[in-house]
Amino acid sequence: MPHDIGAALRNELRARFHDQKELAERALAQTPPDAFFSTLDGETNSIGLVVKHVGGNLRSRWRDFLASDGEKADRRRDGEFEREAGDSVESVLACWNDGWAHLFNALDGLTNDDLLRVVHIRGEAHTVVQAALRGLAHTAQHVGQIVLLARHAAGPGWKTLSIPRGSSDAVLRDVLDRRGG
Repeated sequence: MPHDIGAALRNELRARFHDQKELAERALAQTPPDAFFSTLDGETNSIGLVVKHVGGNLRSRWRDFLASDGEKADRRRDGEFEREAGDSVESVLACWNDGWAHLFNALDGLTNDDLLRVVHIRGEAHTVVQAALRGLAHTAQHVGQIVLLARHAAGPGWKTLSIPRGSSDAVLRDVLDRRGG
């Protein structure tokens, strides 16, 4: 079977972005509604504003991905970090979902020939691979913020999103047992 590195890369990018979206949404599901726009202090973004920023960033970067600069003229980046009059949990999650839809539509449309094409972000040239990896790193950073803030907001009711403390050895044994190792 021939190995198609381009297809493998595209599939892996899609899977890793999907994992980030799922991780954030599992954390958001544990966020008390009254904590969505709360901040830890005057210099910290709320969960809602981080979610709004990620949605706005993904929409800008991935809409018309191969044909226009990733910093769209209609993006109001500074507004993503401000709670505006129309912002609600529902409207911010709609922005989030819109951004992710643009990302997955763009990834689904890529071909192997596209991977080394040049795209621009704020006028800076990137290959598609570079732009995608830059986007994945940026998104993962903010997903980590969402998880941390959601965990703080949920308090003692938080249910871990990965391996619970003190369970690493047991989880490893279970994985190895299932694999026959």
